Amino acid sequence: MATLNEYYPQEVFHPCETLNEKLEEMRMSRKEFALRTGKPEKTIIAVLKGESSITSEMAVLFENITKIPAHFWLNKQAKFNEYKARLKRKYDVEQAEEWTRNFPYAEMAKNNWVPTTRKIEEKTINLFEYFAVSTHDAWNKLYMESELKVAAYASLKHTHEPHAISAWLRQGELQSEQIKSPEYNKIEFKKTLQAIKNIMAKHPEDFFQQLQKLCLQAGVKVFYTPKLPKVPISGSTRWIKNAPIIQLTARYKQNDRFWFTFFHEAGHILLHGKKYISLEGIDFSEADPRKEQQAHIFAEEWTFSKEQEKEVLAATPLNKDDIIAFAEKFNTHPAMIIGRLQHKELIPYSIGREFIKSIDLNNN
Repeated sequence: MATLNEYYPQEVFHPCETLNEKLEEMRMSRKEFALRTGKPEKTIIAVLKGESSITSEMAVLFENITKIPAHFWLNKQAKFNEYKARLKRKYDVEQAEEWTRNFPYAEMAKNNWVPTTRKIEEKTINLFEYFAVSTHDAWNKLYMESELKVAAYASLKHTHEPHAISAWLRQGELQSEQIKSPEYNKIEFKKTLQAIKNIMAKHPEDFFQQLQKLCLQAGVKVFYTPKLPKVPISGSTRWIKNAPIIQLTARYKQNDRFWFTFFHEAGHILLHGKKYISLEGIDFSEADPRKEQQAHIFAEEWTFSKEQEKEVLAATPLNKDDIIAFAEKFNTHPAMIIGRLQHKELIPYSIGREFIKSIDLNNN
């Protein structure tokens, strides 16, 4: 990570300072110098006033007259150009202070997404590097205006906490880059879902590692990204560099919610292709209610279908053994049945809590 000190070098002067001194030493007027170089007088005057840069062509011409090597003039000019750029960078950093304050920087640092610091200038520079942008205006064009028309980006302009959402999405991009995957195979992914359903039904301790492995074999990247404060996101589906990704937060930290979210996102991949981006739990302008409903139905079918729900309700009242028997019959987890009935307020939340498994993906 860059530090702020790199952006505040000592003052560097335009090479015209040295060139003017040399002409004075040679007792040569600006007009004569221009004639000897063969360049227009106004061009040379602009250089001597520091209003224009010394080009490679000029440096070679100056070499013949001043007897000072061309690389000297070019190095002088390069250092001055960098100095001016650093001053501009300092200005950009200062202008982005309010932008920086909108991010949950402390939480991002806690997750090791950015270096820990209390200095606002360093926070800004670190955020520029995190998002791989040069200015906060560039961030705005990517995440608020969505000027880059690819599925990895969607306009967050009308969302609550767009800065935090963008930070979470960016972390997904960085995680995705670390995962090598074969080319996406839609047929293979469809086949894989049955094996994943079996994992859901048994919910072993290493369920997440098994899930990741099976999806990766079909070219789908699945990973966990901790949610940030005030961002009620459960998961996201996007295509990054031609590869589908499912980014999950395990927001509710319980298995029924986790598995429904996964199958919901899997539904987006299979049903809606590369151009659609899903942000589950976030109300944003590019969300399509019809496609979200389709993904919801897809998740229901794979976890605990409507028909299965009717069959369970027809057998009420239910005891613990009944729930287990239905779960085995439908090849699902009892938590999926209990969770659905609780969500629809058909049974109180106090009943069947023993079936709900707590999950923690922080160590995955």
